[in-house]
Amino acid sequence: MRTTTSIGKTVVAQPPRGTLDRFARPLRDLRISVTDRCNFRCVYCMPAEIYGERYQFLPKPQLLTFEEITRLARVFVKLGVTKLRLTGGEPLVRQDLHKLVAMLNQIEGMDDLTLTTNGYLLAQQAQGLREADLTRLTVSLDTLDDAVFARMNGRGFAVKRVLEGIRKAEEVGFSPIKVNAVVIKGVNDHTVVDLARFCREKGYIVRFIEYMDVGNLNGWKLDNVVPSQEVIASISRVMPLEPMEKSYQGEVADRWRYLDGTGEVGVISSVTQPFCGDCTRARLSPDGHLYTCLFATLGHDLKTPLRSRANDEELEERVRHIWGLRDDRYSEERTSMTGSTAGKKVEMYHIGG
Repeated sequence: MRTTTSIGKTVVAQPPRGTLDRFARPLRDLRISVTDRCNFRCVYCMPAEIYGERYQFLPKPQLLTFEEITRLARVFVKLGVTKLRLTGGEPLVRQDLHKLVAMLNQIEGMDDLTLTTNGYLLAQQAQGLREADLTRLTVSLDTLDDAVFARMNGRGFAVKRVLEGIRKAEEVGFSPIKVNAVVIKGVNDHTVVDLARFCREKGYIVRFIEYMDVGNLNGWKLDNVVPSQEVIASISRVMPLEPMEKSYQGEVADRWRYLDGTGEVGVISSVTQPFCGDCTRARLSPDGHLYTCLFATLGHDLKTPLRSRANDEELEERVRHIWGLRDDRYSEERTSMTGSTAGKKVEMYHIGG
């Protein structure tokens, strides 16, 4: 059975549960940014010319503690969230992250906990994360070409260390391992097929992401976007693909499988094929603000009531109220909002991707 939302998107109908926004979109996924710091300076997120050595990130007292994150996560789960994802910045620069993983895994009703990382520190931490019962992770890797990768990460880092992290994660039992790649025209689009082939051979699931206008400082231009359909066409000419069904309502990736059954590829098409109509994701910033859209201009403070001894029922009511008023659909409105009318958006490093 299918139904059409008030935004005009056709989705698989499901019985409503938990908290719904103004377009009847449920709250299902919470992305938790544990830090705004990162050891990379990727051109599409934290360009080095802006985020230099003197850039002031959040001081430690302003960050949510692991106990505070866990408490808020429990509130979100009570309101219908079933999936938690740890992000940054780069989450592995937050000390003792495995302890938070273990704490979150104790929350009843939470079905899925995963992590997105650039992989640079993964080899050293994979064992501890696995012992804390993290089973899935996604590694950001935009290309296998060392020169292109060094340029894109803004620090001159080579691919080797990231690959070592992925291998270590596989060795200690992470499965499946996903690889995310942001595709920028004239930068790394010529390396897409090589990355797809590598992931196919290794058994990883690669997701190619359209270059998005997240934040205000990455110099985004529509001309630099490589449409996902072009990515799929490039890969399919060499390794034929066919479309797959989505796994669940709210899945952002369109999935394709190789005709010979040797794996799959995904594309995330926020620019050319917006998926606002079934977006179920909320984002919690390192300093305890709730953002209801990746392109949000405003965060809602949860840290102040949390530290002012609000009880769980009061926190729950605040989150329910915020989500209930949600009417975000930036990607579907992008054409009229891009540029001077877009407003000042939160930066991606502050709330994850």
